[in-house]
Amino acid sequence: MPRLRQVPREEMTDPVVTFFHDRLLSPGRQGTATGSPGDWWTVFALDPKIFRHCVKGFRLYREMTLDPVLRELGQTRAGWARQSQFVFSQHCKQLRALGVPEEKVRAVEHWAVSDLFGELERAVLAYADALALDGGRVHDAVFAVLKAHLPDEQILELTYAICLYEMHATMSRALRLEFDDRPEPIVEVPAPEGYGTQDIADELAGDPTGDATIGRE
Repeated sequence: MPRLRQVPREEMTDPVVTFFHDRLLSPGRQGTATGSPGDWWTVFALDPKIFRHCVKGFRLYREMTLDPVLRELGQTRAGWARQSQFVFSQHCKQLRALGVPEEKVRAVEHWAVSDLFGELERAVLAYADALALDGGRVHDAVFAVLKAHLPDEQILELTYAICLYEMHATMSRALRLEFDDRPEPIVEVPAPEGYGTQDIADELAGDPTGDATIGRE
């Protein structure tokens, strides 16, 4: 379940909140039309001011002059990079809706070793990694390709779109919303029954070759 309370429909009073709730979460249907649970909308309904601000951001990025395929490549990669199954999954669907072939959608995960992307697309994907993984540390060579193909206004749009969904990916994971409501994958694997408590350094102390761990890991 999400980590915050979901607002029931009968408690919603803000007209923007109710409009989107009733449009996306139809009675008799489980979740949204895309197959997601829909709890982003019911959790963000906790604060109509934040809800409205988010919706305005969604509307803004759809009004951009940037090629929507480039926009979605950046957003999909941002979802992958921030490990948000929700953002990644939803924007894979958007890429398909824009006519991007399935093999190319799947290659977003491993774009650096794929030959399916052109020069500008590769720069967009590298830019998404720089924003989502490197905190905005973008190599001049990457930016030079963006500048060679796009006007400054569209580079700003691309930057906003990627960072917007990097933010939503992070929030979705933190609040465990939608497809990001899943167990933490990095947990300790229990040792076999009877395994001792001796420090591994002590176990290695008498081994002159340093190979005492071979076969144990």
